[in-house]
Amino acid sequence: MQSLKSNALEPTRHELAALPPARRALRLLPVYGLPILTVALIALFSLALPETFPTLLNLRSVLGEKSVIALLSLAAMIPMMAGRIDLTVGYGIVIWHVLAISLQTVYGLDWVSTVLIVLALGALLGAVNGALVEVAQIDSFIATLGTGTVIYAAALWHTEGRQVIGPLPPAFTALYATDLFGLPVPVFYVLAISLGLWIVADYLPVGRHLYAIGANPRAAALNGIRTRRCVIGAFVASGVLGALAGVLLAAKLRIGQASVGLEFLLPALVGAFLGSTTIKPGRVNVWGTLVGVLILAVGISGIQQFGGAFYVEPLFNGATLLVAIGLAAYAQRRRATVRHSHRPAPGA
Repeated sequence: MQSLKSNALEPTRHELAALPPARRALRLLPVYGLPILTVALIALFSLALPETFPTLLNLRSVLGEKSVIALLSLAAMIPMMAGRIDLTVGYGIVIWHVLAISLQTVYGLDWVSTVLIVLALGALLGAVNGALVEVAQIDSFIATLGTGTVIYAAALWHTEGRQVIGPLPPAFTALYATDLFGLPVPVFYVLAISLGLWIVADYLPVGRHLYAIGANPRAAALNGIRTRRCVIGAFVASGVLGALAGVLLAAKLRIGQASVGLEFLLPALVGAFLGSTTIKPGRVNVWGTLVGVLILAVGISGIQQFGGAFYVEPLFNGATLLVAIGLAAYAQRRRATVRHSHRPAPGA
C-alpha cells in the first residue's frame, strides 16, 4: 500500500520566461518561500537578541545539536521518495546509540568494529522493513511502527532500564567532538551525505525510479522499473543512515540509555515533510529537507532565548508538522489539478 505521494510543482524555465516579473515572483514563492522565511527569522532574532543569537557560539550550537536530526530527516526522506514512510528512524536511534556504547564498554569490541556492526544492523533493519512493505504488502506506516516498537523493546531489554556507561576511546568520541573550520565535524558529515543523496536523487536513474514509484507505482512497474528492489533498497539506505545517526549520538552523549532517542522522531519527520514544501514543492528533496531542519533549529533557538518554556520545542515541532503536512497535501492537490487541466479534451 502507498502511504505518500510524490509530485513536484516547481515551475519550468519555459513557464517562468513567459510570465511578467510580478507573476514570476509569485510563481517562485512556493519554491523559495521557506528559505526566505528562514533568512527572515535569522534577521529578526539577530536584531532582537544581538548579544546571544548572531554569535559563533550559537551557530555552533544550532548546527551541532541538529546534525543528528538532519541525518534522521534525510534517512526518512529516502523512503518518502518512493511514497513510503519509515518510523524506525526515530525508534532505531535508541538501540543504535545504546549498542554503540555497550559493544565497546561491555563486550570489549574496538570502535571501528562497533561502528561497522551497528551500520550492518541498520541495513538489516531496513531490509526487514522493506520486505514487510513490499513482500508482505503491509502499509509502511504500520510495518515500521511495528518494527520500531519491537526494537525499542529490545533496547529496554538490553539496558534493563539502566544507563550503559564506561570508558570510550578518544577516537570514537572524536567522531562528534572534533571541530573543522570552527564548526562541529558532524555538520560536514551532513553536507557530504546531502551532496551524495542530491546527486543520486536528481541525476542518477535510481533517484528517478524512486520518484516515479512515489508518483505512480503501477505506471512505474509498467515502464520496467523494479519497484520491489528499489523500495527495499530505499529502506536499507534509510536504515544505514539512521544507524549512523545513532553512532554520532553515542559519540556525543558517551552514555547509552533507552529513554533517549524517541524525542528525535517528530523533528526528523517534520524536517522531511517541510522539505516537500520547498525547493521542489510537492516532492521530498534533499535541500528542502535541510531547510526544513534549519528553520526548526532557528525557530526553537530564538524562542528559547526569548525565555520560552521547556514545552516550547515539542509544541513548535508538532504545530510545524501539522502545517507541513497541510502544505504538502495542498501541493499534491494542486499538482493533480494542473495535470488535469493540461489533459487534451476527448476527441481533440
